[in-house]
Amino acid sequence: MGTNHQPLTGFRDFAPRERLQSRYLFEAWTRVAQRYGFSEYEAPVLESAELYLKKSGGELSEQLFRFEDKGGRDVVLRPELTASLARIAAAQQRDYPKPLKWFEIGRCFRYEKPQRGRLREFYQFNADILGEPSASADAELIALSIDVMRELGFAEGEFVIRLSDREAWIGFCRDHGIDDSRLDGFLQIVDKIEREPEEKLRTLLEPFAINLETILDFISGAGPQCSENLQAVLTDLAARGLDHFTEIDLSIVRGLAYYTGVVFEVFDAGKALRSVAGGGRYDSLVSTITDGSSDLPATGYAMGDCVIMELLHDTTGPLSLFQAWRQRQATCDAYVVIADESKRLEAVRLANSLRQAGLGADYPLSPTKVNRQFKAADQTLARFAFVVGSEYPELKLKNLNTRTEETLAAGANPIDVLRARLDEPDGPLLA
Repeated sequence: MGTNHQPLTGFRDFAPRERLQSRYLFEAWTRVAQRYGFSEYEAPVLESAELYLKKSGGELSEQLFRFEDKGGRDVVLRPELTASLARIAAAQQRDYPKPLKWFEIGRCFRYEKPQRGRLREFYQFNADILGEPSASADAELIALSIDVMRELGFAEGEFVIRLSDREAWIGFCRDHGIDDSRLDGFLQIVDKIEREPEEKLRTLLEPFAINLETILDFISGAGPQCSENLQAVLTDLAARGLDHFTEIDLSIVRGLAYYTGVVFEVFDAGKALRSVAGGGRYDSLVSTITDGSSDLPATGYAMGDCVIMELLHDTTGPLSLFQAWRQRQATCDAYVVIADESKRLEAVRLANSLRQAGLGADYPLSPTKVNRQFKAADQTLARFAFVVGSEYPELKLKNLNTRTEETLAAGANPIDVLRARLDEPDGPLLA
């Protein structure tokens, strides 16, 4: 019995249907990034382990796909893009005006337990602003995160941006005797408040000599006044008419140690899934990566494809938007159905003439039952099918969306007719 070779656990195949879903996301991400004035960049999938060990901190260092290559180098598959971006920006910043507004869409890898919305291989959209220290940059990325959700079809009330500020926690720690050397360890516990049982949290907090209630009171009592940075961000968002998409929630601290200021996460309103996206300010990372030879304030945002695709399929409006987009992604304009195999050469000539005229066309390469040809036409998402039968040179033109048809007389030009029909709306699609 042959072996059924499947992808490794936590990795995915992208057959045409799945790849179409990815392209839908990529196009939406790109449209929003370009509206906000971001330029696209790319970085290697394989990086030195030192680069990511320098900046990761927390649990990320335990999730690296890390190995020695044939040259004896210690390397990793990138778990995210921020360290790579910091390396590139530090080396090339003099060639670009500040601030740098760069975006990227690419594969990332993390060695962690696969679960719903979280896999070991994923695509991620990254948007970062480097060289701008003001709260306006943070507000710009939060506004972008809101518009990404709206671009994907999510309406007001279906998602929320939860804002926090690490500087507020720095003040809290100093007030409660937690020195800077233990800050990251403490914030990693705060980051788990919504995910871990109460008793485990109490145990984790014992070395810090602080009780859980004190932390929860601090979180629940937080408002804009808890942070000058948050006040500035909210003022900026209010000027854009976007502040009502946000709420202050100091339980959001982000798990990575390199964050230094305002942080945020995007959640569906029902919190049915983990955070959909997130980001924050990381002013010291470029300096850390370059051992102090370069220094750029920075803030960034990222959305992975796994959680958002789960949410797209679970939410009526965004799913309808995706389905409407999918209908427009035909791999051909018309499928040539060969109803009479004796007319195959005539059908091939028709398909070729459509292609030469700049129209997309496909046809069966070998004798195939007519019903299977129509199924193949559906797979291409073609709006129309020409049926070449015994009546040739008379043709039938079927609208595959409305399930209607018309007859083209022998003297009709099929190219002109198809172009005219492609310019017409189909009306409501049949279920």
